[in-house]
Amino acid sequence: MIDPSEPLDVQVARQAKIIDALVRRSNHQHDVGQSAYAAFQSAIALQGQVWAKTRDLERASNALELERTDRERAQKNLTDALSAMEGGFALFSDGELMVCNDLFRTLLPDIAAEIESGLRIERYFDLMQGSRDLADSEDRLRRDLTEARKALGTSAHVSFVVDLSDDRWFQIGLQHTSADNVIVLQTEITEIVRQNRSEKDQLIDMQAHYLQAAFDNMSSGICTFTRGGTVMIQNDRFRELLGLPFTLVQKGTTFPQILTFVQNKGLLLQADITDIDRWPYRLRTEGRLRKRLRHANGRVLDLQANLLPDRGFLVDIKDVTLESRATEMLEKRVEERTSELTSANQRLTEQSKLQARVEEELRIAKEAAEAAVSSKTRFLAAASHDLLQPINAAKLLISTLWDMAEHTSLEPTVERLDGSFASIESLLHALLDISRLESTESALTVSDVCLGTLMQGIIEDHAPVARKKGIRLDVVPSSVWVKSDQRYLLRSLQNLVVNAIQYTDNGRILVGCRRRGDQVILQVWDTGMGISHKDQARIFEEFTRADNVAPGSGMGLGLSIVDRTCRHLGHTVQVRSKPGVGSVFSIGMEMVPKPDHVVAALPSPRDVNDEDMNLIAMVIENDPYVLFATTQKLESWGASVLAAASTAESLALVQDIGMAPDILLVDFQLDGDDTGVKSIRAIRKATGIHVPAIMITAERGPELVRIGEEEDFTVLTKPVQLARLRPLIDWKTRGQPAGPASRGATDKSIA
Repeated sequence: MIDPSEPLDVQVARQAKIIDALVRRSNHQHDVGQSAYAAFQSAIALQGQVWAKTRDLERASNALELERTDRERAQKNLTDALSAMEGGFALFSDGELMVCNDLFRTLLPDIAAEIESGLRIERYFDLMQGSRDLADSEDRLRRDLTEARKALGTSAHVSFVVDLSDDRWFQIGLQHTSADNVIVLQTEITEIVRQNRSEKDQLIDMQAHYLQAAFDNMSSGICTFTRGGTVMIQNDRFRELLGLPFTLVQKGTTFPQILTFVQNKGLLLQADITDIDRWPYRLRTEGRLRKRLRHANGRVLDLQANLLPDRGFLVDIKDVTLESRATEMLEKRVEERTSELTSANQRLTEQSKLQARVEEELRIAKEAAEAAVSSKTRFLAAASHDLLQPINAAKLLISTLWDMAEHTSLEPTVERLDGSFASIESLLHALLDISRLESTESALTVSDVCLGTLMQGIIEDHAPVARKKGIRLDVVPSSVWVKSDQRYLLRSLQNLVVNAIQYTDNGRILVGCRRRGDQVILQVWDTGMGISHKDQARIFEEFTRADNVAPGSGMGLGLSIVDRTCRHLGHTVQVRSKPGVGSVFSIGMEMVPKPDHVVAALPSPRDVNDEDMNLIAMVIENDPYVLFATTQKLESWGASVLAAASTAESLALVQDIGMAPDILLVDFQLDGDDTGVKSIRAIRKATGIHVPAIMITAERGPELVRIGEEEDFTVLTKPVQLARLRPLIDWKTRGQPAGPASRGATDKSIA
């Protein structure tokens, strides 16, 4: 029935109503005639309830009294605290004034009567803005009060300064409490403002003294003028440079007066001041003025005038006599130097014309030289085939003659003939290699090369020569692949091995390679005579041999070819040697991963079948001597030979025998437009059989190798090496299946 959270006076009033209701009930029960005992019992119970309620009422009254006392004390303490505050204080709740101190009410006397409880804060701002006791700028106060109104709905704190008419200053601050009430604080800052003002005035005075002192100690003449054009500050240098009297540079003198005095007294040359009347106008309109003046006393003055922010202006005069004289001297020297350069330019023009004529002559000479080189290259390309043809025939005939003279009195003679012819062949190959490497039209064919196969082939080719000389020739097996040109790398390694055999009388020669990071070092070791340190730097030159080499032991071209080849391929060549101990030649190359598709290896000379060839070999060669020599050699090996000079002749022979030959040995260049490629295609088509084929040719380009891969034939270069030809014929006629494995042997030509 009674809510404990309600105020105490409300609780006391409700208890009194309850007691009155109980008393009326008791009287009513007595009137209806209850028994005396029941009435007595009810009276006793009622009396107890009355006493209990009375005690509660007394306690509530006491608590209410204490609360009133505490509230009055708090109100008095708040009033005392507000009165003791040095600044004005006011509390606004829900936008209405709740409490404030006297200073807040009396800060602006003309609106003090309006400052009462319930005053809206917006109304207070309006009253402040209209107060006559403020000396502040109306625009600034309106702007500050607008910001204060905007901050009423937010939690932002606002602070601004007001200036009273009696030179007093107050800072007005608005702060929001946690209960969304607004407290307005008025803090007097008069002493701070006056102190700042005093310090500012003092600083301005000091700055004026500093400025004047700086002006007085400047080497330039300085004078500042007000917006109206009168003198403000000047230094003595300004008066001295212009030659002005002291009285003319005092405050109040106008700029036009100074100009008039200068013009009338003739202090400056008339030619420099013809437009002196327009100087002030130009300064006002253009914002700056600059003049070079010559004084009557011979000085050269540089006058500059610039507008200041307040539309006044500053005039700066400098004595530039020395600079002017230096400039004149410099200009004179420039004129003299220009004249010299003009003469030099004329001489250079004549020299340039002469040089142009010389360059034209050099160009013509260069074109003639290039034409000669090109002609030489074409000649060598055309002559190489004609040169290699008889050499190939002679080599085959000497081999046949060797077989016939074995164990006869002619054997030593044939042996010497074979050695002499080998020297001719080696020299011819060297000259052709050098010519190709020097040719601008030659192109190296760089590809992935297996060093193991390359080294093994060279060792097997030269093992008989080394064995005959009593030298042990070994190779370290390797499966590493490098990036190089197979044909020229083969020739380079072949030259190193031949040199090692030639200059080693006993001991051993070792061929192998080492890995160093991503590089492979191909090396040839020997225990020969060695090379002195002074000769190691020149043995790679053409026609150069070491001093300890006997005369007649070669032309000195092998190492030159190795050096040229490696420079073209980007390989490095090194040599280490010690006389009487031996030498090691090294070629550094880039290592590459092993290709996914590895071609089938060609047969080794050790795989030669000593039995007679029981097969039919067709030889297609347009050179009768080569055809005869090849036929003689094949017949000495036991083969039946069908010799033809053209594709048509070969087809007629096939038709006569009524069957396909077992092997085709063809030349590439036949008569007219006939080629060995056409012969191979025609015979295979006529017989319906994929006849194995070997092309023996002087052509060395990569295009023929590519055709060999496509047409499935092996390419051997002339002069053919019989140690390679015999096992290759045996290998190709053993019934090896056609396809990528067999065709892989044609990936590169065989030197």
